[in-house]
Amino acid sequence: MDILFVIDRLELKYFEFNNLVTNFWLIRELLRNNLNVYVTTIDYLSIVSGVACAHCFKSFEKNNDIFYEKSEKLKSIEDFKLVMFRPDPPVDIDYINATYVFDFVDRNKTMIINDPKAIRDFNEKLHALKFIDLMPGNIVTSSKADVIKFLDAHKEIVLKPLNCCFGSGVMTLRKGDKNTAVIINTMTRSGKQLIMVQEYIPQAQYGDKRVMFLGDEVLDVCVRKLPSNDDFKFNEHCDSNIIKAELSDVERKNFIPLARELNKLGLPMVGLDVIDGKIIEINVTSPCYFIKEINNHFGCNLEKKIVDFILSKLTVLTK
Repeated sequence: MDILFVIDRLELKYFEFNNLVTNFWLIRELLRNNLNVYVTTIDYLSIVSGVACAHCFKSFEKNNDIFYEKSEKLKSIEDFKLVMFRPDPPVDIDYINATYVFDFVDRNKTMIINDPKAIRDFNEKLHALKFIDLMPGNIVTSSKADVIKFLDAHKEIVLKPLNCCFGSGVMTLRKGDKNTAVIINTMTRSGKQLIMVQEYIPQAQYGDKRVMFLGDEVLDVCVRKLPSNDDFKFNEHCDSNIIKAELSDVERKNFIPLARELNKLGLPMVGLDVIDGKIIEINVTSPCYFIKEINNHFGCNLEKKIVDFILSKLTVLTK
């Protein structure tokens, strides 16, 4: 069985010895299941005479690490039973165009996780509003007046671009800050660009929790991502900034319906960023499962559970 991973450009560049990323663990585990795993990036996708294709590289394991053959192969995407679509944001026009390539793939022949069309239709910041009761106070706007009014009401706010990741471009703003106008104008490109504005949650000083879904299941294991020394948010993936966390009974109860709804949309692998029980973001593009850290903190093999889930879905497809 052949499987294709669409990964990030930077991840392909640093493919070996990169056990901080989720794809490292999933690819290695799939290889250990005697499956053929190929990797590509959105740059290597194409459509030839109406057939969706990918220039891709075959991966292999050696000494517990993964590598890929440097000679590329052009393959029809429908030659793969499974595609793991996991490029990182920004969800810019190149990213959107890549999702269009998969509109030419027969889903009866090839399963795609997460479905590119579903990713295209679900903005990680904006569509969190589908579950607004589980979010902090917020608005989506490009209006300086709207932002100032929201700031007056909440005293401290968080401003987020809609299409980035890893906290890129996210800023806080307190009422009375002398840089208020320039921050708002920069974030909204002087009123031309929509942004997400959220009420600042004081517990953010203790980090945010990563809660993970697999299909309809909310995983029991989770981690807390601590703010870096020079930032109000998590922005450095290192052991000291990722600590063991627990999922509360209330969180589990609240998030199970969310997992089921996202799974129905074609988004079975999702990561929530949660502060004080409130969802601040829903990650559907390339959610990190923090497998290295989860395994160390909980004494488990999370990659095996994820791969078992993936293969169980493939079994349904091939019946």
